[in-house]
Amino acid sequence: MAKKTDVAAVLPIIDQIFDEMELKTMAQIPKRVLFAELTEAFKTEDYRYSYRRTLVSTDDQDQVIGVAVGYPEKDEAHVDDALRPLWPKVGLPADYRLFTDKEARPGEWYLDSLAVDPAAQGHGVATALLQALPEYVQQTGLHRISLNVDLTNPKAERLYVKNGYRNIGEQMIGDHKYHHMVLDI
Repeated sequence: MAKKTDVAAVLPIIDQIFDEMELKTMAQIPKRVLFAELTEAFKTEDYRYSYRRTLVSTDDQDQVIGVAVGYPEKDEAHVDDALRPLWPKVGLPADYRLFTDKEARPGEWYLDSLAVDPAAQGHGVATALLQALPEYVQQTGLHRISLNVDLTNPKAERLYVKNGYRNIGEQMIGDHKYHHMVLDI
């Protein structure tokens, strides 16, 4: 599990995903402002990218080199509530939503983000995080892990298939089409 003090290492790793998703909603907020708010939200209990929802992989110097972030589907509607105070500060309505698309399905524990520091990629970090998830998720009482992989990322999809995930359909998130994949545990 992540610690509150891991925020400075975790956010840049997750930011790789933000860049790939090309979310129009995220482009409306200056990155330094967004990161300041994400830093505070990371330290809360229930935010989407809270330290409590983040598994980390560390190197032999105890530096964070990979992250897996997720939550039960039942929490999805409220995982971004910690950011609500930000929106009026940047000229957006209080009910603004950074993520507008439903990503998980009922009964799933949703792997929102899996990312590895570029310097550590190709060394089994993502595989190790994926292999740690079933034990972690079973503690929640759920028996299905899900994720969405961009159709333009076949390398990631191969990683998930290699680790037992199967494709059960497609869905749109933002302007990208994704395969919805699951692992029953």
